Amino acid sequence: MIAFRPSVEAMIPALRRYARALTRDADVADDLVQDTLVRALRSEKLFHGGDIRSWLYTILTNLNRNRRRSLARRPQVSQLNEDDEPGANGTEAEGRDIERALAGLVEEQRSALLLVVLEGMTYREVAEIQGVPIGTVMSRLARARAHVKMSIDGEKVTLRRVK
Repeated sequence: MIAFRPSVEAMIPALRRYARALTRDADVADDLVQDTLVRALRSEKLFHGGDIRSWLYTILTNLNRNRRRSLARRPQVSQLNEDDEPGANGTEAEGRDIERALAGLVEEQRSALLLVVLEGMTYREVAEIQGVPIGTVMSRLARARAHVKMSIDGEKVTLRRVK
C-alpha cells in the first residue's frame, strides 16, 4: 500500500485546479481544498486502499455541493462587473466567453466537464465521484458540451436541471 499522507500531499495542486475551476473564486477554492484535506487526514484510518484521487475528488465535490446548498438559503448579493472592457484582446474575450459558458452550466454538468476535460478522468471515475451511473455522466457531458458550444457561438441557451 502506498504512503497515505504523501499521496494526499501530491494531489494538492490538482485539487486546487479543480476547485478553482469549479467555484471560479480562488479564496473559496482554497478553503474547499483545505476542508477536503482536513477531512481526508482525519479519515485516514477509514481509507482502506483504492484510488485516493477519486476519494479526494469525491470529498471535494460533496463539500462544494454542501456549500452551494448553504448559499442557496442565503439572500443573493450581486457585484457589478466590468467584463466588457473595450481594450480587451481576443484571448481575454475568449476566456471570458468560456468562463460565462461554464458559469451557465448546472453544477453537476460543470463538475463532470471539469473532471473529464481539466483533470483527465475517465467516465467511470467521474461516475464514482458523483455517485451516479456512467450513462448519467455521459448525458451530463453531452449537455455541458452542447451548452458551452451554443454559448460560445452566441446562440440562446436554456438551462435544464438534470439529475
